[in-house]
Amino acid sequence: MITKDEGYVLNAKKYGEKALIVTLFTLNQGKITGYVSDGTNKKNRGLFQPGNKLFFEASARLEENMRRLFRTELIEPNAVNMMTDIKKLQLMTAVLPMFTRLLNENEETLQLYQTAARFFTAKTLKQMLTYYAFFEFYALDYLGIGLSLDCCAVTGQTEGLYYVSPKTGKAVCREVGAPYHDRLFLYPHFVVDNNQNPSYEEIFNVLKITEFFLKKHFFAFHNLLLPKSRANLWQFFINPNDDDTSITLRE
Repeated sequence: MITKDEGYVLNAKKYGEKALIVTLFTLNQGKITGYVSDGTNKKNRGLFQPGNKLFFEASARLEENMRRLFRTELIEPNAVNMMTDIKKLQLMTAVLPMFTRLLNENEETLQLYQTAARFFTAKTLKQMLTYYAFFEFYALDYLGIGLSLDCCAVTGQTEGLYYVSPKTGKAVCREVGAPYHDRLFLYPHFVVDNNQNPSYEEIFNVLKITEFFLKKHFFAFHNLLLPKSRANLWQFFINPNDDDTSITLRE
């Protein structure tokens, strides 16, 4: 079986003297793992860097078998672009383990792929954080942990939604949640409204929500720990290095 696809490099590990085992997030097949026999030669040097977008042809006897990547071409040199900004490179490195943990093998997910594409091609640190927050939020639905945010869990009203309950994952309106505000998350308006230009504080609050529910319903369920690099994500909100430096947040 031969397939043609495109995708972003998530990881590449040396195998033997010349080969690589490469993990890709692809357009049509989701996350896949492939074997590249000459992955470390001079021609391919730099090709399989995390974040790069590749076109590839692959073969495998069966769909569940590891693919052999026998033709690869660079589409977007995103790794090189990251290297011009150390904080962007650090952020990408910090969250790549989440991509590999949250995505299932051989399972197409166009929404997550398109969001990842925006993350890898983002021009600023703030844009990267924005699209990564979208990625984790959409991953909740993908993993069957979706939140119920269309109306207040107590009153049923759709206006004035202001909080999210960590116990139920449901929205709560401001007047109902006010007495318990210190135990509730703020409502994630920017992801619900598909706002592409949120404040750092809004991004921070969404990532607190997604971390909580991913730890509770995915990582704990599978007896896994949240990757340490993801647990340290909050450092990127302390004096962020772009035009919006109006806040300084700590976890």
